[in-house]
Amino acid sequence: MNWLTRAISFGEKIKKVLRKRPSKEEIANSDWTSCCKGPILKKDLENNLWVCNLCGKHHRISCRQRFDIIFGKNSYQILESPIPTEDPLNWVDTKSYKERLKIARKKTNQNCAVMIAKGKINGIEVTAGAINFDFIGGSVGAAEGEAIIYGVQHAIDNQTPYLFFPCGGGQRMFESTIALANMTRTTLAINELKNNNLPYIVCFTDPTAGGITASFAMLGDIHFAEPGCMIAFAGKRVIQATVKEELSSDFQTAEFVEKHGFVDKVIQRKDLPKEIGNLLSILLRKNSDINFENLNETSETDIQTREAS
Repeated sequence: MNWLTRAISFGEKIKKVLRKRPSKEEIANSDWTSCCKGPILKKDLENNLWVCNLCGKHHRISCRQRFDIIFGKNSYQILESPIPTEDPLNWVDTKSYKERLKIARKKTNQNCAVMIAKGKINGIEVTAGAINFDFIGGSVGAAEGEAIIYGVQHAIDNQTPYLFFPCGGGQRMFESTIALANMTRTTLAINELKNNNLPYIVCFTDPTAGGITASFAMLGDIHFAEPGCMIAFAGKRVIQATVKEELSSDFQTAEFVEKHGFVDKVIQRKDLPKEIGNLLSILLRKNSDINFENLNETSETDIQTREAS
């Protein structure tokens, strides 16, 4: 057998191996996923709230899984938010935007990346929102903006706190300036929530970046974050090339952002319901004379009083 025959034979063997590789759909429907030490049963991960027992990685979860953890399984109601025109620009690249939406809806069983729900934490009625990264990378378009604003309006109408779990890379490129406009729209909505003296609590999840960070995600009265999640605007390599300096290995992690004052506390997923419930119990206690807008001023006065005594 000469070298050419051997090469052809070797090529055929490679093709057979590649043909046997599972498709993305088969991988998604498998009972296994991967983490630090290789394959891990999804069931074992689910039993630990989708957190790895070995390395502590908080895996990405869907909106419904998020609400199950925060409110308790089947102890909440999903609120249907309005869906505007789906493809205002008739966007087409390698495939049409309408086709991408169809695939994302089938994959996530959601109409858009954002879901809004209402439920109780510590007996307190709460309006909550979350973003599913599996829906076109959690990007925000017109429908997502409408859902976030709908959640704000529901919180105002029912005088409830607004709890949000942001995730995603920013605004949706397939909707261009229409998506970008929702940075302003959601910011104005959150300001209206604050004008009504209602708490807005944000819990960052992995990853939160781009226009999401630059708008509604960074406007919380209190900022929590899950361990290790990425919180950023521009990418690390872009910043490193701009400042011409080597950045630390933990740059843009929740812990790094907490150290620099943009996150109030990094909290394990299992502890979130208790921590949020305790905070809301303090902020919304009955017969309280605390003005939520002046909470920081009150705290500073208390500190000065203690130091004087």
